[in-house]
Amino acid sequence: MVKNIFDDIKVDKKEEIFEVLFQNQVVKIEKIISNGQTSKPNFWYNQEEIEFVILLSGEAQIEFEDEIIDLKKGDYTLISAHRKHRVAFTDTKNPTIWLAVFIKN
Repeated sequence: MVKNIFDDIKVDKKEEIFEVLFQNQVVKIEKIISNGQTSKPNFWYNQEEIEFVILLSGEAQIEFEDEIIDLKKGDYTLISAHRKHRVAFTDTKNPTIWLAVFIKN
């Protein structure tokens, strides 16, 4: 079976859309669609998994405790386990599509 990552792109200004594409004991692959959403004030992700994230469309900013990184289409980064981070910005005009791969240590 073949699927396309860009199928079923929903625009929801109220909340992000999370779709698990694959998951087993070690890896979870997720498509996330943001439409201007950001992390709640004072909220930080502090996850046990390593996270590889690539931006497939749109623009975003990820804030860490010591820096903010800008992401545009095609940019990717690796977030170490327990590195506190939050979503500071996502595009409000076009969907921001993330592909996130979570890898258990």
